[in-house]
Amino acid sequence: MNKLLVILSLSLCSFSSVAQDFRAAPPLPEFPQHFQTTEYEIQVDLVANGLSNPWSIAFLPDGDMLVTERAGRLRRISNGELAAQPINGVPEVKITVLGGLLDVLLHPDFASNQVLYLSYAKGREEDNLSTTALARASLNGDTLVGLEDIFIANSWSTSPTNFGGRMVFGEDGKLYMTIGERQEETRAQDLMDHGGKVIRLNEDGSVPTDNPFVTRDNVMEEIFALGIRSPQGLALHPDTGELWENEHGPLGGDEINIIQAGKNYGWPLATYGLDYDGFPFSEETEGKGLEQPFLYWIPSIAVSGISFYVGDAFPNWQGNTFVGSMVMGRTPMTGHIQRITFSDEGVPLAREPILVDLHQRIRDVRPGPDGNLYVLTDQNPGAVLRISPTP
Repeated sequence: MNKLLVILSLSLCSFSSVAQDFRAAPPLPEFPQHFQTTEYEIQVDLVANGLSNPWSIAFLPDGDMLVTERAGRLRRISNGELAAQPINGVPEVKITVLGGLLDVLLHPDFASNQVLYLSYAKGREEDNLSTTALARASLNGDTLVGLEDIFIANSWSTSPTNFGGRMVFGEDGKLYMTIGERQEETRAQDLMDHGGKVIRLNEDGSVPTDNPFVTRDNVMEEIFALGIRSPQGLALHPDTGELWENEHGPLGGDEINIIQAGKNYGWPLATYGLDYDGFPFSEETEGKGLEQPFLYWIPSIAVSGISFYVGDAFPNWQGNTFVGSMVMGRTPMTGHIQRITFSDEGVPLAREPILVDLHQRIRDVRPGPDGNLYVLTDQNPGAVLRISPTP
């Protein structure tokens, strides 16, 4: 068999593997469930079920939760109950295999101004293209008012995936957001394209005057960092204020990067992963002017949300990083959470898998104000789960 036929054969296998990645997980068991971790026996409870691919969660000052559904709905959970009706006034989204309504982020002064942000896949009817957009609105009861797009990425594509969309406010008060390269890898190095970048905005969507590329010609001024592939998580380190981003590699090479102004994180010039046909995507794992990942996975775990534990319910987990996994090594029904521990010098040590026995695709994991961990399963129907210490 010549090389071309080998590539075609492997490519067909990779397409089959991609399809298997999305195979339905088994039904959730009866709750509560109890599992032993290295530090604690944990209890897992069902908070809400029947969601359509929940993607992100935000905790309101009054104790309620907002959850985005990729199908284009924003849901409220109040007193442990999922409201029957979605929040009104969300933007019209382009629903694709991995596109739709994405992240929800509260303004730092939400308690006084009720402002929130939604990232989503935005469609364009005239050419059937889509991109990543950012909308801002105020929450008035169960209705969004004053909704407006404050940023639309120049990353239009026919690709149904790699939208990015994770958001966080930095210590500097600026809004950071990830944009995927839409399966068009050369975009990640193109400074006239938002694809494959981390962008930085003022709270109203305008461009900060101290962005790293604002004084250069032929550059999108919103760009903060480049060389990103398919970003899935974004979080602020609670002690250092550093911006941590994680992303999918191709076949292997998922990464955590510590994002800095103007830095290039390598994609597609250098990677620890292979192309989906099994051949090297790049012969290089490093290069001049390219940042090395802080941490990477081989095989991939299909990283999703990333967060730092800062609660009181699990004292021994303080400062640990939690990363969602949707599938391990492209083997269906192997999603879980990974707890990453560090030395006193900040060097990554252990990576402990948690919730392996549930066999769910985990889309997000975040600490709640009550000190417990909240987990979203990427299914339809999907669920919100709560991890607490066993009583």
